[in-house]
Amino acid sequence: MSELTSSNRTINPRALPRTHRQTGRVRHAVGYVLLCLVALLFVSPLIYMVATSLKPSADVFTTPPTLWGSSIEWGNYAQAFTYLPFARFILNGVFVAAAGTAINVAVAVLSGYAFSRLRWRGRNTVFVLFLATLMIPQDVLVIPMYVMMQGFGWVDTFQALIIPWAFTALGAFLVRQFFLTVPQELDDAARVDGAGAIRTFFSVMLPLARPTMAVLAVFSFIAYWNSFLWPLVIVNDVEARGTIPLGLQQFFGQQGSEWNLVMAASVISMLPTVVLLILLQKHLVKGIVTSGLGGR
Repeated sequence: MSELTSSNRTINPRALPRTHRQTGRVRHAVGYVLLCLVALLFVSPLIYMVATSLKPSADVFTTPPTLWGSSIEWGNYAQAFTYLPFARFILNGVFVAAAGTAINVAVAVLSGYAFSRLRWRGRNTVFVLFLATLMIPQDVLVIPMYVMMQGFGWVDTFQALIIPWAFTALGAFLVRQFFLTVPQELDDAARVDGAGAIRTFFSVMLPLARPTMAVLAVFSFIAYWNSFLWPLVIVNDVEARGTIPLGLQQFFGQQGSEWNLVMAASVISMLPTVVLLILLQKHLVKGIVTSGLGGR
């Protein structure tokens, strides 16, 4: 039958798929609109920060507030470097974040391989204890860590900024979960070819773990780059060994705050992490997908 009769009404079956398609299009359109509104909600503080960084100092707190000032002051970015030794803060931050990230990734890969592929007595117990350290807030460890650094004579040094937080259980957990997804047959094939545990690690497992290492590198770099409490405690000479968060704090003084320079410096401080995310975007997406499949 070309037509169906239901409840004294004639329905054309050919119209049903078109109705479904229209309903699907409406749902997709509503979904995209909601996503755009949510994205705008999260991006609006960044837009306001960039706009404020280009305002003259007198236009920052106008009534009523405006998004853009009376003129665009690109010189605020250059003045941020002359107002304080901001270039030194950036170099210090890059050095501390890069060194800490390198150590963290190296330790995480080695420990993750040991916890997942090597067989030794008490492995699971040690891993559970190691993982339990994630439940301890870092703020609680600040005082004992400072006493330890004072005993080493590392107060107000770069190694005190790097070493204490370079050994975390999160990295070992991520790498271990990834290694658990790698088939055991690869290890067996490597042993048949005469490779030991070390050669199997460097020749087989390490190349496969690059996406997960990229994820861990991004997390570690951002954590070091944005760290404020520990550098505030351990650094005495801010101009010599201060990082980005400490440098941004120096814009707030007893004589007042230059908010347009603060915003300009904040925009500059975002650039290294944005560049890192762009460079590692491909590996980052792949690493997040593969790291979430562990433990099978």
